Amino acid sequence: MASDSATDAHPPEGLKPNAIGFVDALVIGLNATSPAYSLAAAIGPVVALVGVYAPGVMLASFVPMLLIASAFFYLNRVDQDCGTTFSWVTRAMGPWAGWLGGWAITMTGVLVIGSLADVAVTFALLAFGLDSWADNEVVRQVLTVLLILVMTALCVIGTEASARVQNVLILAQVVCLLVFAVVALYRVYADTGSLDSVEPSLSWLDPFGAGGASLTGGLLLGVFIYWGWESAVNLTEEVEDSATAPGKAGVWSTVILLVTYVSVAFAVVAYAGPEFLTDNAAEEEFIFALLAEEAMGGWDWVVLLAVSTSALASTQTTIIPASRTALSMARRHAIPEHFSHISHRFRTPDVSTWWVAAIAIAWYLVVRQISENALFDSLTALSLLIAFYYALTGVACAVYYRRHLTESVHHFVLIGLGPLIGAALLAWLLVESIGDMSDPANSYSGVSWFGVGPPLVIGIGIALVGVILMIVWRLVNPVFWSERPDVADPALVHRDKES
Repeated sequence: MASDSATDAHPPEGLKPNAIGFVDALVIGLNATSPAYSLAAAIGPVVALVGVYAPGVMLASFVPMLLIASAFFYLNRVDQDCGTTFSWVTRAMGPWAGWLGGWAITMTGVLVIGSLADVAVTFALLAFGLDSWADNEVVRQVLTVLLILVMTALCVIGTEASARVQNVLILAQVVCLLVFAVVALYRVYADTGSLDSVEPSLSWLDPFGAGGASLTGGLLLGVFIYWGWESAVNLTEEVEDSATAPGKAGVWSTVILLVTYVSVAFAVVAYAGPEFLTDNAAEEEFIFALLAEEAMGGWDWVVLLAVSTSALASTQTTIIPASRTALSMARRHAIPEHFSHISHRFRTPDVSTWWVAAIAIAWYLVVRQISENALFDSLTALSLLIAFYYALTGVACAVYYRRHLTESVHHFVLIGLGPLIGAALLAWLLVESIGDMSDPANSYSGVSWFGVGPPLVIGIGIALVGVILMIVWRLVNPVFWSERPDVADPALVHRDKES
C-alpha cells in the first residue's frame, strides 16, 4: 500500500507514452491541415491566378511538402522530441536557429486558431439555417471563444480523447467532400449544372499552363493549404513506435492531401467554371457556400458541414504543435520553466496548452475589433512563418546527417538533396511572398502600414518580437545557449540504411 501511495503522490513525469497509434496520428495530421476549409479558402484565388490549371498548382505545391516531410521523418528517427523543428534545428545548427524555429511554430498556432474557430462557428450556423446568428458579430465572437475553450479542454483532457474526436471529424469531412465532388462531376457530365461547366481534362495537371508569374502566386497559396500535416510528428512522444510512426504519418498525410485536393479541385473547376470562380475569388472560404447551393440545392448543408467540421478539427489540432513546442522549449530552459508543467492526471502539457489558447483568443478579439480584413491579413502573414520553419527543418536534416550523405544514393537523395531542394523552394517562395506583401494593394485591408502591406508588417513584427524575447531570455537565463550542435550517430544511420 505504501508503494501505491508513493506512486500516486509522485506520478511518472513526461507525456503519456503509447497513448495513440499510427492511424490516430495520421488523422490528426490530416485534420490539422483542415482540408475542406483550406480548399474553400484557396480554390477561388488559385483559379483567379491560373484558371483551369488549379489542380496542377496543387500538384506542384505538393513537391516541397513531400521533401520536407522526408526531413521530418528522418529527423524524428534520431530525436523523438515533441518540439520537432525546435529540437532538431537546435541539435543540427545551434540554439539561436532552434529558438527561432520554435518561435515560428508557436506563433503560427496563435495567429490561426481564432480564425479557424470563427469559420467553424459560422459554417455550422449556416448549415443549421441560423443565418441571422452568423451575421451577428457579437454572437459569432462569443461562440468562437467558447469553441476555442472547449477544444483546448479536450487537448488537456488527453491525447486519446482528442484522437477519438478527430477520427469522427475527419470521417464526416471526407464523406461530405466526396459527396460534393461526385454530385458536381455527375452534373457536369449530365449537363444539368446551373453554371458554365467545363469537362475536366488531364491538361489541367500542368502547373506551368498559366505561366511562371501566376504559378508563383498559386504556390504561395498551395503552401498554406498543405500546412499542418506535421502535427502528427509533434505527438511523437505519445505515439506507439515513436521512432517511425509519427514520421510516416506526416509523409502519408501529404500524399492523402494531394489526392483529396486534386480530386476536389477538378470537381470544383469543372462544375463552376473558371469565370465564376474568378469573379467570386474575393469571397474566400464562402465560395463553397455559393457552390454548395448551386450544385446541391437543399442538400447544401452537406458541404457547409464539411467546412465547419474541417475548421473545428483544425482548431483543436493546431493547438497541439504550438503547445508541444512550448513544452519542449521550456524543458530545455529556452523559455520559462513554468511552460513545461505536465498535468499529473492527464499527462498532457496543460499550462502551455492553456497559454496558447489564451493568447490566440486575445489575438483574435483584438484583431477582429480592427476589422475582418485585418484578421485575414494576419493569416496571410502565416506564409512567412510557415516557409521559414519548414525550410529551416529541411536544412537541419542535411546538416545533421552531413557526414553520412555519401554512404548511399538513398541517404544522398532522401536525407540530403531532397530536403535541401524543398528548403530552397520554400526560401524562394518566402522571398516572393515578401515582395508580394510589400504592396498594400495585395492585402485584404488595402491600406498601408508604415508604407507596406499589413501582412508584411505583422510577419516582420512577430519575427522581431521573437528576436527581442530570445535576446532577453539569453541574458536572463543562458543555460539553453550552452548547447552545441552535433551530428547523426553512425549506429542509427546504419540501422536506418538496413531498414
